[in-house]
Amino acid sequence: MSPAHPALSVDPSELEFHAIRAQGPGGQNVNKVSSAIQLRFDIAASSLPEAVRTRLLALSDRRISDAGVLVIKAQSFRTQDANREDALRRLQELVNSLAEAPKTRRPTRPTYGSQQRRLQGKAKRAEVKAGRGRIDG
Repeated sequence: MSPAHPALSVDPSELEFHAIRAQGPGGQNVNKVSSAIQLRFDIAASSLPEAVRTRLLALSDRRISDAGVLVIKAQSFRTQDANREDALRRLQELVNSLAEAPKTRRPTRPTYGSQQRRLQGKAKRAEVKAGRGRIDG
C-alpha cells in the first residue's frame, strides 16, 4: 500500500554538515575528536513545496534561527557517520511530519444534556455555599 502522501525527500546538496566537538563525558577522546555533527538546512532556499516550507518556518522551534535556518545537532553516537545519519533521519522525520496539512478545527457546541448537568452542578454548589452562612436566630 502507498502512504496517504508521498514521502518528501530533502536534496542532499541543500544540506551543510559541520563536525564539532560533542558535549558531555567522553574520556580521553572528548577534547580531541570532533565526532558530533551539526546539520544546517536553509528552509527558505530549499526545494521543498511551498506549503511545507511555510509550515516549517511557522514552527516555534528553537532549532530554527531568525534567518530561517534549521540547525540540528547530533552527538548521540561515537562516530561522525552515525551522527550524520542520525541528523539526516531527524530532519527527514520533521519534514515528513509537516508534509500533510493539519486538519482544520471545527468548533463544536456543548450538548443540551451537558449544559443542564453543568447548571445543576453549579446550583448544587451554590446551595452548599449558601448553607455556610451565619445562622440567624
